[in-house]
Amino acid sequence: MLKPLAILAPLAAIAAGAGLAWALGAAGILAFPALGQEAFLAALPRRAFSQLDVFALMAMPLFVLVGELMNRGGVTRALIDFSALLVGRARGGLGHVNIATSLFFAGVSGSAMADAAALSTTLVPAMRERGYTADYAGAITAASSMIGPIIPPSIILIFYGAIMGVDVAALFAAAIVPGLVLAAGLFAANAVFARLGDHPAAERRPPAVATTVQAAPSLLMPVVILAGIVFGLVTPTEAGALAVLAALAAAAIYRTLDWSMLRDSIGGATRLTGAIFSLLVAGAAANFLASLMGVPELVRAWTEGLGVGLDTFLLILIGVFLVSGMILDTQIALVLIAPILAPAAYVLGADPVHLGVMICLAITMGLITPPLGGAVLIVSSVTGASYWRLMRAIAPFIVLEIAILLFLTFTPDLILALPRALGLA
Repeated sequence: MLKPLAILAPLAAIAAGAGLAWALGAAGILAFPALGQEAFLAALPRRAFSQLDVFALMAMPLFVLVGELMNRGGVTRALIDFSALLVGRARGGLGHVNIATSLFFAGVSGSAMADAAALSTTLVPAMRERGYTADYAGAITAASSMIGPIIPPSIILIFYGAIMGVDVAALFAAAIVPGLVLAAGLFAANAVFARLGDHPAAERRPPAVATTVQAAPSLLMPVVILAGIVFGLVTPTEAGALAVLAALAAAAIYRTLDWSMLRDSIGGATRLTGAIFSLLVAGAAANFLASLMGVPELVRAWTEGLGVGLDTFLLILIGVFLVSGMILDTQIALVLIAPILAPAAYVLGADPVHLGVMICLAITMGLITPPLGGAVLIVSSVTGASYWRLMRAIAPFIVLEIAILLFLTFTPDLILALPRALGLA
């Protein structure tokens, strides 16, 4: 009786409109008596609290708030103008500007969804006015938003470091090269499509000095934050606090700072942070039960029984996270799957920092792949473009990004070069 209830109750909760955290938590708690582990329920609150009592997690609400402040603080327009100054005059200029803006924006928001939403309201209409198809403009916006979760400061890397016990500073340093490689691949693809589709260059080149001065507060902030973290001058949490102050200063410079903007930013950050921490608590039940049932040991034994090497297992692992990112919320997939599968890769010799960056990159690609594709949904809802037409247009970019993911998976020395040089890995 209890086993069907453990399955049906969360499904009923989702059907009734309850949040994923509630459904996952209900399934985890009901699974204890269903599997004969009810004696351990009393220890669950302590286990859940220990999952939250991680110093690195304190940085997450601060960086979420930074993204909210900068999204509302005029940073998007400044970054678009600066990107146009650098790459706008090439063929397919606005496509290049889209990618470059995502690259700079990633160092501010750390979120693919924020990137997709911001550029959908600004660059996509401009691209359509210059002769780009609505499908291509939306597709390249969604594809370039994948840079957001990887270039530090990254919310998902902080999340992964907290649940897996991996140094966040090392993850930040290791993620820089993958983010740049991803951007380079998108620049190359846009150049090819620009020639095939005869995409125009930007109409004008913004004034160099004025544009650079205007963008300076936005550009300097991620540089200062990242340098402070990777060189050990500040912890990620201290860097988050400094970033909030810098974001407030940037908004004041752009003359967008007022009580309404501040209230909306704090409200948005509070809602997102609450959702993330709720998922952590809900996931603690599932992880605790998995450890009681010996699931990680079973996975390790299964891996040894397969007799596969590290490269083959990494390929399996990346495939699992690609698929899970397509059907599950990013944080839920991480909290449920990473603690079970990642340790088996460590046994085979995987580096925790390299593996963490690859897992985060793989799982976030679910934001541009069907059947859900959260970033594509954002672009579709903002621009009014057909979701499935966008999916067809973004297909070549998906293939490209998966190829880059596989290349980076099997070249760990490339990713670990910077953290090793800085003494972080």
